[in-house]
Amino acid sequence: MLEYTILNVGNYQLKLHHLVAVAAYLLFVVLLLRVIRLMVFRSTKMDEARKFSMHKLLRYVVWAISVIAILYLLGVNISVLLAGSAALLVGVGLGLQQIFNDFLSGVILLSDGTIKVGDVIEVNDKIYKVQTINYRTTTVIGREENFVILPNSELTCNRVINWTYGGFASRFQIDLSISYGADVEKVMQLLKDIPLAHERILKTPPPFVRLEDFGDSSLKFSLFFYSNEVFRIERIKSSVRVAIFKALAEHGIEIPFPQRVVHIISPPKGG
Repeated sequence: MLEYTILNVGNYQLKLHHLVAVAAYLLFVVLLLRVIRLMVFRSTKMDEARKFSMHKLLRYVVWAISVIAILYLLGVNISVLLAGSAALLVGVGLGLQQIFNDFLSGVILLSDGTIKVGDVIEVNDKIYKVQTINYRTTTVIGREENFVILPNSELTCNRVINWTYGGFASRFQIDLSISYGADVEKVMQLLKDIPLAHERILKTPPPFVRLEDFGDSSLKFSLFFYSNEVFRIERIKSSVRVAIFKALAEHGIEIPFPQRVVHIISPPKGG
């Protein structure tokens, strides 16, 4: 019964045992992928982002091999098929060049680990958090809570800043101006104490303050602090600015605003 011919085209015959073999192989592939998933995600030597990348990459490899194996099980002569469709493959390759570029870029992203799921990246002056890395595209979410689909080639061919690469905390800066009549040491100590009270700002390394420059009408200070909350840092900086404004007001320290003095010269009498 397994030798029953289902399809007969020229010299090619599709028999029942071909379909049975393909069905058995597909069942094996499904079970293999489940075993791979369990082994990868139960590993204690990799973080979650690395597990995701490894699982995706292994799926690519298994399905690439499976396509060739299924053609072989169906009795298709792969070498003859490739030779006969060489011109067609060249045309398709030229037309789908960008898609192939995105696909290969996805393999690179998953294999080298420079960008992983959960990373906060900066692309074209926009901040995003990586949600998923797919075959051709990477899904990210912006600070405006909008999902953006980026081609993988855009992440491998352009300049990308990974704010969370290596797991190190990032340093951030808040600039402000203080009037010349203020006590410089008191201002610097006050500014350093404010971030220490914020739960999302790291105590180590500690915040620090620099007197950057002498302005036209004010002293220019910069407050530096470290945080792991890179994606929502603008909210943190806003709350720190509010705390600075309240603390300066309580201590009678003035934030000056630009002033201009205009002298009006009257023309001489009789001129």
